Amino acid sequence: MEKIASFTVNHLNLMPGIYVSRKDHVGENVITTFDLRMTAPNREPVMNTAEIHTVEHLGATFLRNDPEYKDKTIYFGPMGCRTGFYMVLAGDYESKDVVDLVTRMFEFVRDFEGEVPGASPRDCGNYLDMNLGMAKFIAARYLERDLKDIGPDRLVYPE
Repeated sequence: MEKIASFTVNHLNLMPGIYVSRKDHVGENVITTFDLRMTAPNREPVMNTAEIHTVEHLGATFLRNDPEYKDKTIYFGPMGCRTGFYMVLAGDYESKDVVDLVTRMFEFVRDFEGEVPGASPRDCGNYLDMNLGMAKFIAARYLERDLKDIGPDRLVYPE
């Protein structure tokens, strides 16, 4: 079997950032998958499921309510390795094109107050596994440490 593209990325050199993971063609349309890497793989602790789950709920809510991207959002969810998230958008994008969107989404998470959308037994299959405080902490860290003044080395996968 061929190794899938995401397993060919050198995770030993990968730093937190925003990367184009892949581009798929569906008919005449392009679908862009972004790797929103929040921790340095194999060098920093991974995120716990409760904060990942909270960011997932808040991030998906933000994207599907954004005036420009709500109809272009296909998916937002965690990576199995718990080092970041995948954001899938309809359209042919580069990482630099979504820095503002990703920044605004994580500002939304950092600043969120109140009940997490969808965090109820009716709306979610594991509604008790949420941690808003830690979600806000990791969002703030990603914004300050990784997204603020993000350079080209954090927008294109390393060799």
